[in-house]
Amino acid sequence: MKEGKSNLILIGMPAAGKSTVGVILAKELGYQFLDSDLLIQKREKMLLKDIIARKGTEGFLAVENAVNAAIEAQRTVIATGGSAVYGREAMKHLGEIGEIIYLKISYACLQARLHNLRGRGVVLKRGQSLYDIYRERIVLYEQYADHIVDVDGKDIEETLEELLVLVKRTRKV
Repeated sequence: MKEGKSNLILIGMPAAGKSTVGVILAKELGYQFLDSDLLIQKREKMLLKDIIARKGTEGFLAVENAVNAAIEAQRTVIATGGSAVYGREAMKHLGEIGEIIYLKISYACLQARLHNLRGRGVVLKRGQSLYDIYRERIVLYEQYADHIVDVDGKDIEETLEELLVLVKRTRKV
């Protein structure tokens, strides 16, 4: 593991399990846990869906990019929002401070897990469907990922086990 890359960065679609498995992974490794969506809400003093409603999609993405690009952490599991990959500066920074792990989910599994897009604060441009953003984002997730973990049909425990095997294989924990 390179110096300065002590963090694990989880990327992927909403409902892929980034926050849920991230907090358990952090406990298992003795790491801190950070949810970048919560940092955004704290900075803006409102929920993600309200930020999107007030500032629009582009305004939200600018805030998300700025917040993620400013994260300072060591030995931390960082769960990003699904749209984090749209922020070039943020993804460059995250790649410099950690290993990026893409939690890959199929569209069918995503549909089964994700019900209320707007209530979750999912970034949708006018006229975009869930399938549209899925197709658009998977290319970016794969581009930025150091590692890919397929979470399709896996529960949290199975995903956690696969992540632990990956982490133990790639670094000294």
